[in-house]
Amino acid sequence: MSPLEPVIGLEIHAQLLTDTKIFCGCSTRFGAEPNTALCPVCLGLPGALPVLNAAAVSLAIRASLALGCEVHETSVFARKNYFYPDLPKGYQITQYDRPLATRGRVNVTTDAGAVTLGITRVHLEEDAGKSLHDGFPECEVVTRLDFNRSGVPLIEIVSEPDLRSPADAAAAFAAIREILVAVGANDGNMEEGSLRCDANVSVRVDASAPFGAKTELKNLNSFRHVERALAFEIERHTTAIQNGERLERETRLWDPAAGRSRSMRSKEDAEDYRYFPDPDLPPLHLSREAIERVRQAMPELPQARRERFVTEYALPPYDADVLTQSAAVADFFERVARAAGNAKAASNWVMGDVLRKLKEMKLADDAIPLTPDALAGLIRLLDAGQITGPVAKDVFEKMFATGRPAAEIIAAEGLGRIADTATIDAQVRAVLDANAAAVEEYRAGKTKTFGFLVGQVMKAMAGRGDPALVNEALRRALSDAGGGRR
Repeated sequence: MSPLEPVIGLEIHAQLLTDTKIFCGCSTRFGAEPNTALCPVCLGLPGALPVLNAAAVSLAIRASLALGCEVHETSVFARKNYFYPDLPKGYQITQYDRPLATRGRVNVTTDAGAVTLGITRVHLEEDAGKSLHDGFPECEVVTRLDFNRSGVPLIEIVSEPDLRSPADAAAAFAAIREILVAVGANDGNMEEGSLRCDANVSVRVDASAPFGAKTELKNLNSFRHVERALAFEIERHTTAIQNGERLERETRLWDPAAGRSRSMRSKEDAEDYRYFPDPDLPPLHLSREAIERVRQAMPELPQARRERFVTEYALPPYDADVLTQSAAVADFFERVARAAGNAKAASNWVMGDVLRKLKEMKLADDAIPLTPDALAGLIRLLDAGQITGPVAKDVFEKMFATGRPAAEIIAAEGLGRIADTATIDAQVRAVLDANAAAVEEYRAGKTKTFGFLVGQVMKAMAGRGDPALVNEALRRALSDAGGGRR
C-alpha cells in the first residue's frame, strides 16, 4: 500500500498579555498562590456580571492583523456549555459563529520549502482553571483545582487543514508564536501554559480523497511535542487503515515520556456544546477607524524585518534570521549598525559575543548591560586599526562587566595597537629563539607551524601587535635566519 497523505490543522490558544482578566479586575500574574486571584465574576457566582477588558480586545485585534486576518466590526460572545471540574460556571465565554476575525494567512518556511497556512478564524475567549493531579504511594490520585487561570484572556487561532507533515506543523506553530511575541500579544512561554497547541490530524489515500477520521491532540506545549505526537498519530492511523480497522473521531493526550498518545474522550461536535449568545455581554462593535489605529501602531513583523535586514544592511539570510529571533536583539543590532557604520561587523558582534554573554549570565534579551553606542565605539576603534581583534575581545568583556566605554578602557590599560617595527622585530627574535624546533619544522615544509609562531608573537605582545606587521616581520626573520624555507 502506498503511503497515505496526512492532513493537519492547528488550533492555537494564546493568553493575551493583559494585567487583568478578560471580564474582571483579577490579576493574570502567573505563579501566584493557588486560588488567590479570584472574584465572583471569574468564579461564575450568581449575580456576577462580566465587563469586557478593552486591552484584551486591542491585543486580539493586533494579533489578528498580524496573522493577515480581516477584523470584523461586529463580533458576538457566546456560551460554550460543557462540564469540566476546572470550569466553575459550567460554560466558557467564547465566540462562535461571529468571531473577531477570519480569513488570514501565514507564510511558513520549512526545510522542505515554503508553506502558506490559511487562518480560518481568530476569536476571543476566557481560559479555564487548572486541574492538578497528585498521586500517592497507595496509588490513590487526588485532583486539586486552581482557579487563578479561570478568566485569563485568550485568543484561539484556528487554521485551515493545509499542513501535510509533522515538521511543517511544528514550523507553523513556531511561525505563529514568533508573530504573537513580536506584536506583544503573547509572551510565547509554553512551559507556563500561556501558549498551547491542539493539532488535528487525519490521513487519506491521496489529495483527491475525502478527509479521514480526525484525531485532536490536546495541549501540546512544545514544537518537538507537536512533531512527535503527529508522527505517532499518522503511523497509528496508517496502521489501522492498512489492517482494516475503524478509526473513531476522538481527542487524545500526548505522553512525551512514553512516546505515545492515549485516548481522552470522543470528539464532540459543535452541537454538543449548545452554543448561544451570552445574554450578559452585548455584541462587540469596533469602528473601522479603531481597527486602523491598531494597524498603524503595529510593529514590523519578523519576516518583513528579516527581508529588510538582507536588503538594507546586505546581511546574509542566516544573520538576518538569527538577529530577528528577538525584537530586542534586532533593535539593538540596528542601533549598533547605524552608529558603527559597519553592519556586518555589528551583526557578528551581536550574534556572537552579545548573545553568548546573555546566555552565560542568564539575562533577558532586553537587559543587555551595554549601550549600542558603546559597542559601536568598539567596532569603530577596531575598524580604524587602533586596536587588534584579540584586544577588542578583551575590551568587550570589560565593557560588558563595567559599562565603561572602550576608549576609556584602552587608554587606562595601554591596550592600543603596537605598530612600532623595532618592538615587533624584537618580539619576533625572542619567539624564534625560544621555539627552535618549530622554526626547523617550518623550514622543513610544515607551513602550519607559521601560524603557531604568529600566535606566540601575538601572545608575547598581549594581542596588541599589528597582525600584518607581525606576519611580515616573522617571514623576514625566518628568511634572513635560514636562507628561506627549503
